[in-house]
Amino acid sequence: MSQFPVIVVGAGAAGLLAAAEAAKAGASVLLLERNLRPARKVMITGKGRCNLTNNTTPEGIIANTPTNGRFLYSAMNQWSPQDTMALLESEGVPLKTERGNRVFPVSDKAVDIVDALVRHAKNAGVRFMQGRVSSLRIEEGVCTGVCLQDGTELDAFAVIVCTGGCSYPTTGSTGDGYILAEQAGHTVIPPRPSLVALESDDPLCAAAMGVSLKNCALQCVDNATGKVIAKDFGEMMFTHFGVSGPMILTVSAHLKEMARGRYELRLDMKPALTAEQLDARLQRDFATYKNSDLGNAFTHLLPHSLVQPFLRKAGVSPRIKCHTVTQEQRKRLVSLLKCLPIRIAGFRPFEEAVITSGGVCVKEIDAKTMASKKCDGLYFAGEVLDVDAYTGGFNLQIAFATGVAAGRGVLGGC
Repeated sequence: MSQFPVIVVGAGAAGLLAAAEAAKAGASVLLLERNLRPARKVMITGKGRCNLTNNTTPEGIIANTPTNGRFLYSAMNQWSPQDTMALLESEGVPLKTERGNRVFPVSDKAVDIVDALVRHAKNAGVRFMQGRVSSLRIEEGVCTGVCLQDGTELDAFAVIVCTGGCSYPTTGSTGDGYILAEQAGHTVIPPRPSLVALESDDPLCAAAMGVSLKNCALQCVDNATGKVIAKDFGEMMFTHFGVSGPMILTVSAHLKEMARGRYELRLDMKPALTAEQLDARLQRDFATYKNSDLGNAFTHLLPHSLVQPFLRKAGVSPRIKCHTVTQEQRKRLVSLLKCLPIRIAGFRPFEEAVITSGGVCVKEIDAKTMASKKCDGLYFAGEVLDVDAYTGGFNLQIAFATGVAAGRGVLGGC
């Protein structure tokens, strides 16, 4: 059997920094990656541009992490967004900050970030090896190494699991880390897609497929409790399966117990106007276009392809003349413009999700070192943990910070 003091499982964002930190402190480190090339998921983030972090404070990262954000307090104060930026720039990658404090390489090429992370790890003395870990070697409550799929056994004084979640499984994120965690006695919160489009059986969505809306306000209601669980303002799009777009991805992070019909979106397509102001606007429009069909007049209020699906949902014919619209019909139109309900049937699949929610229960992890409280010599970092944030570079920063915490944390056990 080969022996390495520290084995890191998974050469993604968390694994590369965990390995580098342990190696810089003098540990002999082996970084195992199942794919031929490391950091395949990093390569596709930010649509290939790599939104690598968010230029905010540690508190800003935590505030944008709806799932177990407080767990990150120590890790984020060990490794801030500015530390991430400084590291990459020291590796020769110029960075830029864009809208929403999103940080990208000036080149707009994710490969530059990946190359820098790999170079940083190799320069620290990390050895890379291709192989898929099938199980942990655990003896009397202590993790002593790993077993590979090909039968190879490797000894270690510490093992850091950085295998990611289930999103984008073609990059190698297929939930391997959850199996390893359960083997060590950990609780795994059932994984679900997050930052993902939502499916709806409302006929309006398919009928309005391709229509994009901007400057809209959105609320999400949990029908089980009657409470508004999320709000957002911005852009969304109707699709053949339901709804997508930035607002929808953000809201999806709050849907913890998905069941058909449990959640309902309520869309305000005219948030700048009160119901009274909107009613007055309709009356003026109907007077101006009094001899026109309602459907034609409504194109001044909504995108053309949305008009007929919207009027069908309101129960008003698009062929009636504007001057014949009754007060009751007008009130229905105003009500629907201010609060368009969209039933949610489920998440889109993991293949389309930006991130995984769920994973190793953080109550069983030391927040400062990422050490397992169930098994000595075992650590977890990155998306395998039950921590997830909104879009905007927050999730990669979580991976970097927890990776650094784990890489530094293993030194006490080596």
